[in-house]
Amino acid sequence: MATVSHKADEILDIAEQLVRSQGYNGFSFRDIATRAGIKSASVHYHFPAKADLGVAVARRYTDRFLAGLGDAEASGAHPEDLLARYVAAFRYALTRDGQMCLCGVLGAEITALPPEVAREAKRFSKLNLAWLERVLSRLDKQGTADPASLRRRALVILSALEGAMIVARSLGDPTAVERIAEGLSEAHLLSSRPIGRKRKST
Repeated sequence: MATVSHKADEILDIAEQLVRSQGYNGFSFRDIATRAGIKSASVHYHFPAKADLGVAVARRYTDRFLAGLGDAEASGAHPEDLLARYVAAFRYALTRDGQMCLCGVLGAEITALPPEVAREAKRFSKLNLAWLERVLSRLDKQGTADPASLRRRALVILSALEGAMIVARSLGDPTAVERIAEGLSEAHLLSSRPIGRKRKST
C-alpha cells in the first residue's frame, strides 16, 4: 500500500467524519479545507476529485473495519466470540463518537453516488457478509449447513446492526444498538443454533 502523507491522512479523517455525520453529498472540499486549515486547492492536490476522496475514505474504512474483526477462520478464536466482536464493532462506532457506519451512510445514498464510490460501499457489505458466512459456517459442527441459509443469516445480522445504528441515532439512544444485539442473541442468530441443512440431491 502506498504511503499516505500526514496531510492526506488528516483530510481522510475529516472526510470520514463529514460523511458519517452529513452524508457524501452534505459537504464540499471547502468544508474540508476550512477544518484542515488549508486551501481548497491543497485538498485537490491530494484528491483531484471528490470521487477520488470518497473512494479512498470508503476503502480505508472497510479495510480498518475488517482488520479489527480479525481472521474469520483463526483457530484460536471461537466463532461465538468473533460474532460478539462483530456486534461490538458496530456498538463502538456509535458510542465512541455518535456517528453512523460510514458505508451504511453511503449505502443509503448509493443511487446518488459516483459509480466508483458506490462500488466501495458495496465492497464493504460484500466483505462483511463473506466474513460472517465464514464465521457462521464454523458454528455448524456437522458441516450440514445450507449455504443459502448461511447467507440469509449473515444478511439478517448485517441488516439488523446497520439498522440499529439508524434507529439509535434517530431516537438519540445509543443503547438501542445493545438491545437489538440482545434480540439477535435471543433469536440464536449469534450462537450455535442449527442454521439449516443442505438439500439432498435428487
